[in-house]
Amino acid sequence: MNTRNYIALILAVLLPSLFLGVSSSVVAVSYPPPYLYHREYSADTVMKVGEVVYLFHSGTGDVRSAIRPGETLTVQRITPACDVKAVGKVRIIAYEGSLYIKSKVVEGEIRPGDIAKQGEIAALVISPGFCSQ
Repeated sequence: MNTRNYIALILAVLLPSLFLGVSSSVVAVSYPPPYLYHREYSADTVMKVGEVVYLFHSGTGDVRSAIRPGETLTVQRITPACDVKAVGKVRIIAYEGSLYIKSKVVEGEIRPGDIAKQGEIAALVISPGFCSQ
């Protein structure tokens, strides 16, 4: 096969892909990540005293040794001005699996995205009724 044949073969393969929009390069596509097993909550979702909320934690052993069922954690919120303010308290009911903690609001009003802390250990408030039913 001579050089002309190689060029003709390359053009025969590359030209159609250029016109059809197919290329060998990878193009990143932006889309929202799939929500596997939780519902979306609006920014105004509020959990009040007596409601069950679920916390997400790192799953490491230090969390289980620092936070035990029956203890009360302070819940904090980061404001748009980057200030941290206490907004309520939750009482730990039980661990749900390796990454979630079932708790109950005992004071204040809490929203998804707030942080429950005890000392240096923190857990993210994710939603009401996350694992139930």
